[in-house]
Formats: sequence, C-alpha cells, structure tokens
Amino acid sequence: MKATTSRVLLVAVAAGGLGLLASLWFNGNPFWRTQVGERALHAATNATAPAPPPGVTPAGIGDPMPAIALPGLDGAIVDLRTRYAGRRLLINVWASWCGPCIEEMPELDRFAATQGREGVQVIGLALDTPDGVRDFIARVPVRYPILLDAPGPADASVWLGNAKGVLPYTVLVDADGRIARQKIGPFKPGEISGWVE
Repeated sequence: MKATTSRVLLVAVAAGGLGLLASLWFNGNPFWRTQVGERALHAATNATAPAPPPGVTPAGIGDPMPAIALPGLDGAIVDLRTRYAGRRLLINVWASWCGPCIEEMPELDRFAATQGREGVQVIGLALDTPDGVRDFIARVPVRYPILLDAPGPADASVWLGNAKGVLPYTVLVDADGRIARQKIGPFKPGEISGWVE
C-alpha cells in the first residue's frame, strides 16, 4: 500500500511540474496556440513519454473518444459517451495541486456558463482525491460537472492522449464522439471560445 501511494504521489508531482514547464514554454510563443503548434507540442511530449501499460491505447486526433465512465463528486458513475451522446465535449483534466489548472478554472467556468443546453459541455476530470476536490471546489466553485480519477499510467487522461500526464490537459470531442483537438497547458483568458470553433 505504501509503495502504491508513493508511486501515485510521484506521478502527481511529476505531472504538475511538467504542466508548469509546458505552460511556461509555450505561453510566450503564439505558434503553440495554433492547431499545427498544438499537434507538434503534443507529438513531442508524447514521444518522450513512457510506453503505456499493455491494453492502453492513447487516443489521437480523429480517433473515437475512449470509453470513460467515472464517478462524480456524488459517487454516481457517469459514462461520457452515453450521457453526452451527440454533444460536443470539452474535457479538462486538472488537479487541485496544479497551479496552471487552478488559474484557468474560472475561465472554463465562464465559458461553460455561456453554452446552454445545446452548446459545448465542459467536463472537469480531476486526477485527485474526492476530499481534495471537494475542498478546492468549496473555495473555487465551478458550475460544470466534475469527475474523479486517480492519477497513474492508465488514468483517463492517458486514454485521452496525454501519454506523459502533463496538466492541465484538454480534449475537444466532436458531436460524433471523435477527438477533434488536444491541448497541453492552460488556456489564456478569452482563448476557449476560439479554440472550440
């Protein structure tokens, strides 16, 4: 049990550090905010990632969204492909200890509030403990659904194409259930609307 906890903690710290480095690396260069730049950064990051565990195939642009069914804060399991069939999804992977994740959450919440019932559904996917997420949401409330997963080499983020586990990580899924975009690092204020178009 102690070894597993140590591994999870190590993965969590490494992912947070990589997310911070990625945000510092491309925030100053507009190239990384283009689709070509995003794909290049994603490919470079995943090229240096360890091989995923057997049976785990990270999704790429154009691939069907992997089957993801995770608990919400209330403990109820949410199957993303079933619950939001026919709707575009913006899945943002974050953790309460990730500085860049925390900074972008108010922007994600503002965007989600403008979408209505037919717009893009924002989903927060927290690689964190339920208590850590509840404590964070009490301080920084968001109006979009939050799902929970434990960080690790086969977490939902890896299935969504984030082989290296960098946070924050965002995926846009089209209405047909295919991965349309993948983004490593945080959104800048005002960037989300253009990114989903």
